Amino acid sequence: MNRPYNFSAGPAAIPEEVLQRAATEMLDWHGSGMGVMEMSHRGKEFIAIYEQAESDLRELLAVPEHFKILFMQGGGLAENAIVPLNLSRAATVDFVVTGAWSQKSRKEALKYAAEVHTAASSEDSSFTTLPDPASWQLSRGASYVHICSNETIHGIEYHELPDLKALGSDAPLVIDFSSHVASRPVDWSRVGLAFGGAQKNLGPAGLTLVIVREDLLGHALPACPSAFDYQLVADNRSMYNTPPTWGIYIAGLTFQWLRRQREGNASGVAAMELRNQAKAQRLYDYIDGSQLYLNKVAANARSRMNIPFFLRDESRNDAFLTGARERGLLQLKGHKSVGGMRASLYNAMPMAGVEALIAYMQEFERLHA
Repeated sequence: MNRPYNFSAGPAAIPEEVLQRAATEMLDWHGSGMGVMEMSHRGKEFIAIYEQAESDLRELLAVPEHFKILFMQGGGLAENAIVPLNLSRAATVDFVVTGAWSQKSRKEALKYAAEVHTAASSEDSSFTTLPDPASWQLSRGASYVHICSNETIHGIEYHELPDLKALGSDAPLVIDFSSHVASRPVDWSRVGLAFGGAQKNLGPAGLTLVIVREDLLGHALPACPSAFDYQLVADNRSMYNTPPTWGIYIAGLTFQWLRRQREGNASGVAAMELRNQAKAQRLYDYIDGSQLYLNKVAANARSRMNIPFFLRDESRNDAFLTGARERGLLQLKGHKSVGGMRASLYNAMPMAGVEALIAYMQEFERLHA
């Protein structure tokens, strides 16, 4: 089947192999007589799916044993409340604001933390840069420091996670890695908690991944709903309430797909990192050499996953998008708060899709430059 290339920022493209496998198992999973959506989450069939998914993810991301993997619901937006409900201890929390998602996270934390402190912000650059960690004004005794390690809307990514200890802080680092989880390895020695919605790189909307260091469990505020208390969720192996079973199943198939990926001697997430670096560099190089297109993000802060770009003559935006759709290049319109275009190059996007986009951009430039 010759499918279009889907550049959506999320919900986003899922590997075709995963979709085909799910289709063949839709009515009957492994001879059980049931589809996954019909199974009891406590039955042996789904427990097998869950255990395999958890094991594969721990291996793929090299998650240490002293971290718990939680499969939750509510997406990244809900975690903006659930994190401070669990970790703030009604004290001060620090935020580094680098785009729309860290802005939302900070605003939500104001409801639960005693004080929310902005340690650094790149708003003065219209979120086209990352503030140097050496300039961060971190609070003494903060409960945690929150960053969005990849800003989907503004196309900003930390290429290296900050080392808070080197900056003089003992606070755990919380990262929202929704839009680049599994696109590159994670340095868990620098992370206390990572969360992300699955709908960009791992599977369908409805599943939220939380990976949390064990010593951070057990500190939920009294007002925290039981279903969102990380300690309760961990103690019940993500089944304190009915989990998003279909989302876990599709994510599990995606983890298996990721394990099969190879680039030279690299495999799994390491292979995806090489592939994602190559895809992003190819598109950035074309944009930078173009007379018609523009990316405004500083080179050392550019996202590999989400590449916003603009036509220098924005009156041609609609014509560009119409032509893209006609060529099977879908969902390239930029976020409404930013405008322009955005190409999301998640794991499921092959290099062939990037090349098809560039070929169209070249054609459009020849006609309209």
